[in-house]
Amino acid sequence: MDTSRDDVGIAIRSAFLRKGTQQRFSLFALTVLCLILIFFENFQTIPLNIFRSVIKDIVYRGAVVASFPSKAFSKSFNFFENHFTVYSEYNELVREHDELKGSITKSDFLEMENNQLRKLIDEQVESPSNLLSARVMLDKQSPYLNSLVINIGSNKSIMNGMAVLDGKNFIGRIVDVNFFSSRVLLITDLNSKIPVISEPSGSHAILSGHGSNKPSLQYLSDNHKIKEGDKIYTSGKEGIFSPGLMIGESKINKDNIEVLLFSDLKQITFVNINTGDKKKK
Repeated sequence: MDTSRDDVGIAIRSAFLRKGTQQRFSLFALTVLCLILIFFENFQTIPLNIFRSVIKDIVYRGAVVASFPSKAFSKSFNFFENHFTVYSEYNELVREHDELKGSITKSDFLEMENNQLRKLIDEQVESPSNLLSARVMLDKQSPYLNSLVINIGSNKSIMNGMAVLDGKNFIGRIVDVNFFSSRVLLITDLNSKIPVISEPSGSHAILSGHGSNKPSLQYLSDNHKIKEGDKIYTSGKEGIFSPGLMIGESKINKDNIEVLLFSDLKQITFVNINTGDKKKK
């Protein structure tokens, strides 16, 4: 048993000794080779010069080929890095553009709203009646029923029956008043019946809504003289509304006389309420 352990130890030491000898021989061989190369480098002959040139070319070309993957990887890395940098900058520019566009749009909207409010103020100053401005909160449009909900009510002394104007054009009347809101029945609503008069013929009629943008004139006298293009105003009959509020102009369609409104009821943001007559009453 002891003899076996000694044999194993001897074998291991012999292996290490052999390995050390090989390493020393390799170092010696490399040293000799370097000395030979130095000697030949200083020994100038045509064959050796050619040989040296060929070896150097092979080494240089080999170095170029060996460095190619590293350079290619470096260029690829720089390419993708630049790509992502440009992409990031592009996204940042898009975000800044959207913010700037949003600011410009908001500014344009505020300017448009400011112009509308200035127009309302000018109309209130010029009007002999007492006008009160309001903003449209809801626009209820259907094939037969047409109304608006505005943002003032009894808190501003609004009352049922008051005339509602778009600029100077009559568009409807107040039919339902709450404390902070009111409902406006438009002249195109099926339930709207407004006494009107034509100009220049002076014919009286009732403007009836049908749910469309073209209400019609009804209850005309047999000898009326309304022609196409006549202006239609509120008549003030029965003291319901002030006379002379503009509505539209007539358009004869066979036996039916329609009224083309001066205001587009689908494009109204602010309205004026005529409070003068009701307060006098």
